Amino acid sequence: MIGKTKLDNKPLALFLLRLAFGARLIYGTIDNIISWERMLEFRDFLDINGFPLPLISAVVSVYVQFLAGICWIVGFRVKLASLLMILNFLVAIIGVHLLHGDTYINMAPALHLLVVAFLLYVFGPGQYALDQRLKK
Repeated sequence: MIGKTKLDNKPLALFLLRLAFGARLIYGTIDNIISWERMLEFRDFLDINGFPLPLISAVVSVYVQFLAGICWIVGFRVKLASLLMILNFLVAIIGVHLLHGDTYINMAPALHLLVVAFLLYVFGPGQYALDQRLKK
């Protein structure tokens, strides 16, 4: 507390969380967007792991993650983007990590993104978000 005024750091914390993990989503997908060969490698990975329609699954997963990263950073449609990330990372965790007996450390990035997506879905984007500006 400063004097009698209590500082509320929650909006800043949500903004920093959105910024950090939105950047992580973009960083994790940009190589597949700028390189078709990398997208085909992801397709092959999904095919090996038994996913249906591996090329479509790869393209949808990559672009949804990339767009969700942008949405998280600017604070636009954060709850919808977070819901899509919850679904995406549940599929990744179950379909790749758990079904193949993967270690926690290999599962951690997907698990952390799942937890952040859940938190942002529950709490929304916070005060520093484009959604808040559009409401006014």
